Amino acid sequence: MKAYLDRDGCISCGLCPETCPEVFRMADDGIAEVYVEEVPESVKDSAIEAQEGCPVSVIKVEE
Repeated sequence: MKAYLDRDGCISCGLCPETCPEVFRMADDGIAEVYVEEVPESVKDSAIEAQEGCPVSVIKVEE
């Protein structure tokens, strides 16, 4: 399972790293980023929760 984030559409709300810090983080420029592209099985549910909770729908988590 892989995670993707469209940084151009990110509004820097911080929800994704709060929900799944094992995959997402806030970059130095203040915009969220995926820093672990291959989602560990142990945090799959959290990554999907981050996708579903993103207020601007810029996260995709897929097989």
